[in-house]
Amino acid sequence: MTAQNTDAMVVEKDVFVTMRDGVRIATDVYRPEGAEKVPALLALGPYGKELQALSLTLPPQARPSPLWDGCIEAGDIRRIVANGYAHIIADVRGTGQSEGELCGNYNTGGHGEGQDIYDLVEWIAAQPWCSGNVGMVGISYYASVQILGAAENPPHLKAIFCNGGHFDLYELAYHGGILWFMPRASREGRGGDSGIAVREVISRTLRDTPPEELKARVAERLADPDIANWPNLVHLVNYPKTRELYFDFVMNPTNGPFYEENAPLAKAHNVTIPTYIQTKWGRGWTVEGHINTYHALKGPKKLDLQPLPPMQERPFHESHEEMFRWYDYWLKGIDNGIMDEPPVNIFVEGKRAWRQADQWPLPERQLTEFYLRPRGRLSRTSEALPTVSAPPDGFYQAPMTVTSTVETLRWTSPAFEEAVEMTGSGALNVFVSIDSDDTNLIAKLYDVTPNGTRQMVTSGYLKASHRELDPEKSRPDAPFHPHTRAVPVPPGEIIEYAILLYPFSNQFKPGHRLELELSCNESFTDAHAALLPPDSYHLPSGRAVSHKIYRDSTHRSRLILPVVP
Repeated sequence: MTAQNTDAMVVEKDVFVTMRDGVRIATDVYRPEGAEKVPALLALGPYGKELQALSLTLPPQARPSPLWDGCIEAGDIRRIVANGYAHIIADVRGTGQSEGELCGNYNTGGHGEGQDIYDLVEWIAAQPWCSGNVGMVGISYYASVQILGAAENPPHLKAIFCNGGHFDLYELAYHGGILWFMPRASREGRGGDSGIAVREVISRTLRDTPPEELKARVAERLADPDIANWPNLVHLVNYPKTRELYFDFVMNPTNGPFYEENAPLAKAHNVTIPTYIQTKWGRGWTVEGHINTYHALKGPKKLDLQPLPPMQERPFHESHEEMFRWYDYWLKGIDNGIMDEPPVNIFVEGKRAWRQADQWPLPERQLTEFYLRPRGRLSRTSEALPTVSAPPDGFYQAPMTVTSTVETLRWTSPAFEEAVEMTGSGALNVFVSIDSDDTNLIAKLYDVTPNGTRQMVTSGYLKASHRELDPEKSRPDAPFHPHTRAVPVPPGEIIEYAILLYPFSNQFKPGHRLELELSCNESFTDAHAALLPPDSYHLPSGRAVSHKIYRDSTHRSRLILPVVP
């Protein structure tokens, strides 16, 4: 251990804390200089505490800066200490300088990061410089583990503040059953992420699957055209030791115990301490997970749905001020009025203003239907003509092996005559036939200005073979797919697909139009993609598929959207 004083800050490097099973977790401690006892904020993550220390020397970086590193997530050390808190940054076991083994994503197959947080919190509270009040800090991975720690109920963990986490582990890997590449970046070090600081990291699938069963599962994955036509994934499935944590995601394409056991969302109902949940619009899948986690929490809570752009700058300074208000109240006892405010705070894009509410979804929202019509129109009234007179729209998508062109269909509303706010989740119910056994259905909603500029409002994803609905958990504006199995599509059969449109809030100004775009792949280079890390796209369809989209009097394809009076 080394200690030094810098800028009225005491720094203790490589402090090892022994966990209940004897494993030593490496930490760095930053605290205000002086004898006064202070509350402490713990950050636990797998990307290396030395990387987090760059917040002391690297100016804030936002996408699309090439210096933006998505793994600098533990917060602004100097600012935290200057506000009267100790900042403890710890390496997850099996990563960085910590001993032990990380098995599976979030150690779901191992000792459990929640138990390590319990032991770290109680060690921090016992230090002579700590007031005994401990919170946690950090975004993404560092936010996700806060739920795991709070669910263990360590006595001195008094509140948490979670921004941009991934609480539903299936949702972290797959959106609507479609594989998402961004976790590969954070685990492997791609696309602007440094990646996990690997020390002893193993795949839960490799460890727990008998050899013959594993061989059969590998063959099954390689038989999927989506996997077979993507070289990186063929390599990974054949040589899993190269990238063990992402191998776990690729080898488990359906939801179930593998993802649900020890996931933050599954543990959230055990959290009884005050919890602040924040996330940004533009990453809809994350928004859905945050809202579901917020609803599961049992203690005092707040929900903050923040403005674009979708990715926080590093190390997320824009959220620190609210974090200090939260912790000043719960850890320092300062009555600053934060708990007198409504619990839900919503940023309404379009008019760029905040809306406060007592609950989500807004009870006053009116579910409003916009029907797909011929000639690319969206209308409040449905098509009166039958299929023979209003034949389907269509597009053919060749696989990425032969083209980089993404084929799309678009339907656009008339210009709004007055401002229209939509706040909530939505759905696209669309009738489709394909000439293959599977495809992707990717829906994106845009706010189109009079000069044609588009801003993405929300998106929805569904693999056609994952179309099964859970009727008990579904609402018209929030279809729920269990994703527990894949059912091949009968080629040529017209099927109604209910696609969840992730929660959003947007005011369409007078003269603006609502536009729906439907495709089976997505652009890697459009304006919205530029705001996300390079690897944040979804696995394209490996099949050559013709799609027919029906929107006639028999097949009333429609959007269901949450209009706020």
